[in-house]
Amino acid sequence: MADKLNVTKRELRPRSVRANLRKEGKVLGVVYGYKVESTPVAFEEMALRKILREHGDNALIELNIDGKKVNTLVHGTEVDPFTNEYKHVEFMAVKMDEATEVEADVTLVGDAKGVKEGGFLAQTLYKVTVSATPANIPERIELDVSELGIGDSVTVADIPENKDYEVVSDGELQIASVNEPVSLEELEADTDTTQEGETEATEEESAEASSEESEEKSEDKE
Repeated sequence: MADKLNVTKRELRPRSVRANLRKEGKVLGVVYGYKVESTPVAFEEMALRKILREHGDNALIELNIDGKKVNTLVHGTEVDPFTNEYKHVEFMAVKMDEATEVEADVTLVGDAKGVKEGGFLAQTLYKVTVSATPANIPERIELDVSELGIGDSVTVADIPENKDYEVVSDGELQIASVNEPVSLEELEADTDTTQEGETEATEEESAEASSEESEEKSEDKE
């Protein structure tokens, strides 16, 4: 079932209209897509944050645009990097019986056997692309890693099939692995090797620079 969000149409001009809306704590946005002409709107930020916090970024949202109801997904957001407040939000109107592709979060569940044996679990892929009708888009995808031993890994192909959606990301992409523990001695050895490589590279660069400088002086004398 779609969450409901009240929005109002807004004017694009003059610019003072947008400034006043922002002063009132409103977020500016636009609605476009299935059977909807591009429509500038404004709405209460906290209302949208509540929906996304409870149901995730792929929540199905029924917009009430001055009395007209439109099913949408959040298609893009612009966020202030300092205040973390929404500056602009794009809502895409969707057809309820037509599949669409979105990114879904991947959450690892279970305690990996390899971790109990001293290894460490590393997740390298946090989102996958899924195809689903708007009402069946998952909030997140859970992947059980409890059977993973040291040296084992899971890929996109290991995500269980689900009748509500299809995972369309490359099946060979690795999601997580359990790696062998690294000892303090190994870490120190890696650090020493890196430092030695950097020192050798610096010495080679210095030698090349000195050689070039000598050649330039010889040319000047000639």
